[in-house]
Amino acid sequence: MLKQQLIMMVFVTLGLLCVIWLSQSLRFVEMIVNRGLSISVFLQLTSLLLPSFLTIILPISLFFVVVFTYNKLIQDRELIVMRSAGLSQWALAKPALILALLTTAFGYFMTLFYLPYSYQQFKELQFSIRNDFSSVLLQEGSFTDLDGLTVYVREVGQDNELLGILVHDSRNPNAQTTMMAKNGALVRTDSGPRIVLLDGNRQEVNTKDGTMSILYFDRYAVDIAHSSEDPTMRYREARERSVYNLLTGMAPNIYTNDIPSFRAEGHDRLVSPLYAIGFASIALAVLVSSSFSRRGQTGRLLLAIAVMIAFQAIGIAMKNLAAKNPDLITLMYLNALIPIVGGLYWTFRGPQIRAKQTANGDEVRA
Repeated sequence: MLKQQLIMMVFVTLGLLCVIWLSQSLRFVEMIVNRGLSISVFLQLTSLLLPSFLTIILPISLFFVVVFTYNKLIQDRELIVMRSAGLSQWALAKPALILALLTTAFGYFMTLFYLPYSYQQFKELQFSIRNDFSSVLLQEGSFTDLDGLTVYVREVGQDNELLGILVHDSRNPNAQTTMMAKNGALVRTDSGPRIVLLDGNRQEVNTKDGTMSILYFDRYAVDIAHSSEDPTMRYREARERSVYNLLTGMAPNIYTNDIPSFRAEGHDRLVSPLYAIGFASIALAVLVSSSFSRRGQTGRLLLAIAVMIAFQAIGIAMKNLAAKNPDLITLMYLNALIPIVGGLYWTFRGPQIRAKQTANGDEVRA
């Protein structure tokens, strides 16, 4: 049974990953068709995003594998035969629990080691694309965020000429500027790509008195890259950092305002793999602990799915709330431990034999 569940889980996980990969890759297809992004860079960029989804997919895949396996045993009456042969609740639940422990161990490998590495590689590749392939990111009729710069291009003409350009520079919060130009071009320099604006104006609002100054120009260059910087020295996001760094906040380059959200991310890395055991326990509690019913298992299956979705949704909500209020971090652990404790207790409690009275007053065990 363990082997069957393991093989089934691999296929279910791969299927869900393919669906997510296709949905994520749609964001980059236009870059290949119209912007010249190479297939190899496209595949590398999209594949580096998958580990961040895998930590969410694994517990859900395990849940549906356990539900499918034990529901089939119930339908084929095999679970009744196993109980009649003397198998205990532990023997029946053992394959699913072993698979849950293996999934949890793999989940900790992902969250503690591989996830920060892969996401860091993704951000560095994205950084290099923004510096070396910035034309890929400038799309017609849409606003593009380039690390503090918001760029809008109405149309890309022949020879990559940019028409109808708007650039909002918020890299300096105290001196934000907005530039508009009729046309321009994206040029490459030794210090990285720049947008050259032609026949436009530059607007800046004085934050002290609210007055606006306008500068009209014939030619103006906006640096949209930071290629002089080492990509590894940029400000790293929470998913790029180790759990130790997130929980302690000892790195000197962590902003004070980011410490609560970083700690919530660190605790979520420790909590999320436990959902594999919790979701498997929910499935076992609903199916293995129940007695046979000729009416089918539809109601129990819907109950198990609803409980699983509820704990998953609460876990996501608790992470977002804990990023604002650190006192709620304890609830993140409780949300992961409650289905484990409750599910295992209900599973090993065994099916409850109910007594029914016949018309003659005799008791019948059902």
